[in-house]
Amino acid sequence: MKVVIVGGVAGGATAGARIRRLDEKAEIIIFERSGYISYANCGLPYYISGVIEDEEDLTLQTPDGFYARYGIVAKVRHEVTDVDPKAKTVSVVDLETGNKFKETYDKLILSPGAKPVLPDFYTDSERIFTLRTVEDTLKIRSYIESTAAKSAVVIGGGFIGLETAENLKEAGLDVTVVQRGGHLLNIVDNDTAAFIHATFRNNGVKLLLNADTKKLAPVKDGVCVELSDGKKITADIALVAIGVAPENELAEKAGLKLGVKGAIEVNAKMQTSAPDIYAVGDAVEVRHFVTGQNAVIALAGPANKQGRIAADNICGKTSEYKGSQGSSVIKIFDLTAAATGINETQAKALGYSYEKVILSPASHAGYYPGGKMMTIKLLYEKQSRKILGAQIVGYDGVDKRIDVIATAIRAGLKADELKDLDLAYAPPYSSAKDPVNMAGFIAENIENGLIKQFYYEDIPGIKKKSDAILLDTRTAYEYAHGHADGFINIPLDDLRERISELDKSAKIYVMCQSGLRSYLATRILVQNGFDAYNFAGGYRLYRTVKNEEITAKECYPCGKDK
Repeated sequence: MKVVIVGGVAGGATAGARIRRLDEKAEIIIFERSGYISYANCGLPYYISGVIEDEEDLTLQTPDGFYARYGIVAKVRHEVTDVDPKAKTVSVVDLETGNKFKETYDKLILSPGAKPVLPDFYTDSERIFTLRTVEDTLKIRSYIESTAAKSAVVIGGGFIGLETAENLKEAGLDVTVVQRGGHLLNIVDNDTAAFIHATFRNNGVKLLLNADTKKLAPVKDGVCVELSDGKKITADIALVAIGVAPENELAEKAGLKLGVKGAIEVNAKMQTSAPDIYAVGDAVEVRHFVTGQNAVIALAGPANKQGRIAADNICGKTSEYKGSQGSSVIKIFDLTAAATGINETQAKALGYSYEKVILSPASHAGYYPGGKMMTIKLLYEKQSRKILGAQIVGYDGVDKRIDVIATAIRAGLKADELKDLDLAYAPPYSSAKDPVNMAGFIAENIENGLIKQFYYEDIPGIKKKSDAILLDTRTAYEYAHGHADGFINIPLDDLRERISELDKSAKIYVMCQSGLRSYLATRILVQNGFDAYNFAGGYRLYRTVKNEEITAKECYPCGKDK
């Protein structure tokens, strides 16, 4: 059996290695357009700042190493330009020599990946970059070092844009991020993104939100970004990272069926519409595990799994891909943000009837030094209690909690069943009631009618009500050092003695720092005949979102305060 693989990295290289483990006699050839057969794609931004010091550390496997270990012929700087499904051949160009030839196959795997989206305003210039390959990151770092660049503008607020913005800042550049939408990282909602915005601003990165780029052009000694409102930003270099699109040119020319966003249509076995042709990785359409809808999810983990599944089926084993749920995590200076499943914006758009749980627990036991706060937002379907997704921002232990919830989604657990998970506990790592357990407890309390919640977006309407009392149950010291406008202060420990100060005919809206003390206060109030509501997420969430709203209003698009 002869297997040709188009594209290396996560999907293609994984498929090749798996085929060899299953079939020692198979002839395997990989054609890779770049100069690297298998590299740490997700590590590329960190080479720019020097966090990854040696460029060789970006290379996971060389062609010689791949052949020595697996007996696989890996040809870099070779581009496949055409596929003929009937003749079962691929047309190849050696990019070093220009030599053209055809290669036959018995089985073909397409793993071309995704390409950066180049908008109409994109201009080809030595000062304007995209970031996809090792060559791209080498070029960016080399240019910064050779020209002593001092400033950069990053257009786009997704994973690549944000990670590169951080690393450009760490490299000593003055950095501005231009984002067309209202918040960065659209896999999370606006309230979660507020923590990301605050972290960037606190680390000296300027943010231009709701800023639509009209023109990008090189100017003398730099680049100029012109926004649709006429404002201009100049910098030494620019990175365009507004998103990626499936690299589908080969598939389209070969007549393969395409799906969402032009991605290659495949079945659960990673088979395309053409016999003996498989496709994996960022270029393929997948089923979203939560919604059941077709989607394009460009992440390394799914690409690895798909490569393995395609290899299994080529070698006669039955293996199926169960879908993607978009589990992801990103480091932003000292902050970690993570998500899995769908967010609230998507849930609304898809018409789900959902409930949300927001809590701000500590990363580990409060009595053990060094605990740090995180904010968890959990979404679940009201009737079925099926977990739809989660977002977490914080410092320590964020990745652990998102992985637990991602696993719970995959296992089909209901939101309130998170309370039953038997999770590892020791004071340096967690609490006896882990934050994930706490999310389950809250979901159970909501479903059992023990708690009614209100949210940040509800507060303006609540303030207009004549029968509303806004109550802050933190200590007098905490209250004096910052509180939500309109909230009066009765500390939790004084509430029973001072409960007569509250009007029983009013609705009581209660807030504390994290949501725990306010929950305890609502239980006291409800059992004394009051109609009480708990603020989801606590003052920590309120303050962050509110400060971001104020900052956004007070700042010009150039990032300078009025």
